[in-house]
Amino acid sequence: MADHAQEPDTGAARSHGAIEPEHGATSGELPVRSRPEAGRRIPAKVAAPVIAALGFGCYTIWLDHTSGAKGAQAALLGLIAAVLSGALGLLLVHYQSTMITEVRALSYGALFGTSMGWLYSLSGPSVLKSATWGFVMAGVMFAVSLYIFRARRVEEPHGLHRPRTAHRLRGAHHPHGAH
Repeated sequence: MADHAQEPDTGAARSHGAIEPEHGATSGELPVRSRPEAGRRIPAKVAAPVIAALGFGCYTIWLDHTSGAKGAQAALLGLIAAVLSGALGLLLVHYQSTMITEVRALSYGALFGTSMGWLYSLSGPSVLKSATWGFVMAGVMFAVSLYIFRARRVEEPHGLHRPRTAHRLRGAHHPHGAH
C-alpha cells in the first residue's frame, strides 16, 4: 500500500482526519518549538562587553572623523579601540569573580575612566584636561559600581561578608585574656 515508513504512534491517526501541522493546519494550540542548544546562545558575560566595545569603537570612529581625520584612519582607530576595550572588558568580566568588591569596583572605574579620558582627548583638549576628565569619570564609575555591588551582596560571587554573630562575640578566645 504505502511505500514510505510511518511513524509508530501516528499510523491510524493520519488516515482518520487528524490535524497535520506540516500542511498549515493548527489545532488551536501553539506549536512547541525546540529550544536551541546551550552552545548557540551568547552568555551575557560575553555579550555585554562585546556590545559595549562595538559602541565604543563606533563612537571613536565618529569622534575622530568629526575632529578631521580621514575615513580610513578613523575606522582603523575605531577598530583598534573596539578590540582593545572589548578584550579588557572580557578579561574584567571573566576574572571579576576572583576579586573582592572594592577591587572589582576599582577595576570597572579604571577601565571606564581611561576610556572616557582617551575619548575626550580625541576631541582636542590638553592632556591635563583629558586626564582630569578620566579621573572624574573613574571616580564616578567606582562609586556607582561599588554601590551596585554592595546593594546586591546576595548575588556576589563571594557572598555576604561574614557578619558578626553572637557566637563569635562570646567566643572562648579573647586576645587580651579578659572574660
